[in-house]
Amino acid sequence: MEDMMCGKLLGDGCLTKQAGRKPRFQFTHALTDKGWSEHCFEELSEFYPLAPPKYKRVIDTRVAQGFTECYVVQSRTSQELNTLYETWYPRGKRELPFAYIEQHFTERSLAWWYQDDGHLNQRNGLVKKIILSTDSFSPSENQFLIDFLNRKFGFNFSIDGQNRLILYDQFQINYFLKLVTPYIHGSMARKKPFQRNMRPIAKRSTIYLPEDLILKKPTFEINNQYEKLAILQELLQDHTSFFKMANSVKSTTTHTKPYQIEIKERHKAQLIKLKLETGLNISQITNHCFRI
Repeated sequence: MEDMMCGKLLGDGCLTKQAGRKPRFQFTHALTDKGWSEHCFEELSEFYPLAPPKYKRVIDTRVAQGFTECYVVQSRTSQELNTLYETWYPRGKRELPFAYIEQHFTERSLAWWYQDDGHLNQRNGLVKKIILSTDSFSPSENQFLIDFLNRKFGFNFSIDGQNRLILYDQFQINYFLKLVTPYIHGSMARKKPFQRNMRPIAKRSTIYLPEDLILKKPTFEINNQYEKLAILQELLQDHTSFFKMANSVKSTTTHTKPYQIEIKERHKAQLIKLKLETGLNISQITNHCFRI
């Protein structure tokens, strides 16, 4: 349960406490996210005393209709929530509890946080970036989150001008989505990538390979290595191990040399499939064939 609550408190969940009273937990989601509100209630109500989602209309002069509609889930009091409040609000204001996050954060935490406060930026069928809205956190808290996500998953997030965490690397975005997808609720389908078609591979292609790979007959040697594409596809079944392996190769590849080759037809479909599933380009996939 702690991993779900960890994701929720990094996202739209909060603990509120009035003077002289015990703290209560609550979260609010837009009307269109009723399914997600209900799912979070059902999962967390096994462990915390929550009331079912309640419809609420909020006056908001910033929108044309003059109000917004949402669902609010609020708890009764409990000793577990008292302890959580002391952990997350030690001075009456939310402060990220680094030790708690280190202990309880899982792939499901990441998925819940992403569904609450994440955004998948897509254009023309291509994923451009993943945004985690962390603008309410301090710079030091965001730096902790960047370092923590790098240590735990290998992600290289950066911070944009709005104090949000941003992930740009296509390979890492694909891995991020593979981690969270098993926990994405049906009502949050917009946070999954759209199905897209990849452009066909040209008759002649330029492949960039590390300088330490010396090829005398590039077309023959590279096509020969493409016989290992099925092995790469099999390795991809364990996406965590594949990510670690591929990330290691990427980090050690510096200077490259171009080779103009003709890719055999029988390899093209599998190259396109791997490109879609991994976010790697064809040169990077080719490099992996030489490394396994």
